[in-house]
Amino acid sequence: MAAENKKNKGKRKKNDDDNEIEPAAAQQQPSKKRNRKEIAIFGNYRHYYGYRVGQDMDEDPRLKVMKKEWFEGKDCLDIGCNSGLVTISIAKKFGCQSILGVDIDGARIEDANWTLRKIVRTNTHKMTSKSPGADAKLGIDFEKSTTKSPDEGTSGSPLLLEKDLLKIVSFEKGNFVQNWHPPANKYYHAILCLSVSKWIHLNWGDDGLITLFSRVWSLLQPGGVFILEPQPWSSYSKNRLVSETANANYKNIRIPPEDFQDVLLDKIGFRRVEDITSNLSGSKSGFNRPILAFWK
Repeated sequence: MAAENKKNKGKRKKNDDDNEIEPAAAQQQPSKKRNRKEIAIFGNYRHYYGYRVGQDMDEDPRLKVMKKEWFEGKDCLDIGCNSGLVTISIAKKFGCQSILGVDIDGARIEDANWTLRKIVRTNTHKMTSKSPGADAKLGIDFEKSTTKSPDEGTSGSPLLLEKDLLKIVSFEKGNFVQNWHPPANKYYHAILCLSVSKWIHLNWGDDGLITLFSRVWSLLQPGGVFILEPQPWSSYSKNRLVSETANANYKNIRIPPEDFQDVLLDKIGFRRVEDITSNLSGSKSGFNRPILAFWK
C-alpha cells in the first residue's frame, strides 16, 4: 500500500508546463473513464464546452442566431455561465458595454476568470506583433462598444484592448434563484439563460423555475430581451438521479418545458417571443435545443 501511495503522489505532482498556473480544478484532469462518470448536480460540468462545441467549430453555434443590437453598448447578464466562454465570446463579438457571468460553482468562476486573463494576454500579444488594425480580427469594435476619455488613446492600443475587455467582462459566484443580488439599482438590457433551466427546475422545483423567470423579468430594462435555451423534458429523466432532491422534485414537476413560453407570456408578463432556433445550425448531437427570445 505504501508503495502504491507513493506512486499516486508522484502522479499528482505533475503539472501542465504552461507559463501561467491553471486553476486547481483545471489542474486535476480526470481520466477518461472517470470523466464519463462525472456527476454535476447543478449541471456545472468541468469541461462542458468541450462536450458542447466541436473542435472543428470556429465558435459556439448559438452565437450565430443572436443579434448584435441585443448586446452592443448594453449591460448584459449570463445566468449559469460555467467557465465563461459564451460570456466572453458575446463581449468580443457584439461589443457589450458590460457583461456579468454568474455561476453557482466557485470552481467554474475560477476557470472563467483564468480563461478571461488568458484570452486578454493572447490578444494583447497579437496586437503587439501585428498591425494596429489587428483588433478587427478579434471581432471587437471597442471604439463603438465603450466610451473613452480623450487621454485613453486609440482603439488600436494593446493596453486599451486589455483594459477594456477586463473592464467589460466580469464573473461572480452566486445562486441566482436563492441569494444572488446584483449591484444596487442595476438593470440589464439582455439576460441569457442557456441550458440552465433544467438544473434549476430539478434542484428547486416549479417554485425555483418561477423564481428564475420572475427575477429575470424584474432585472430587465423595459424593452430588454431574455434569451432562454430550455432543455427538453426527455433530458430531465436522464439527470433526475444526480441527487435525492432532484429525484424528488422531478416527480412533482407540473410545469414541463413545453409550457415555459405560456408561463413567461401569460403569467410573468413578457409581451412577445421569437423562436430563433430555425437559424441554428452546426449543433453537436444531443444539443439541438430550442432558443427563444422574450421581450419585456
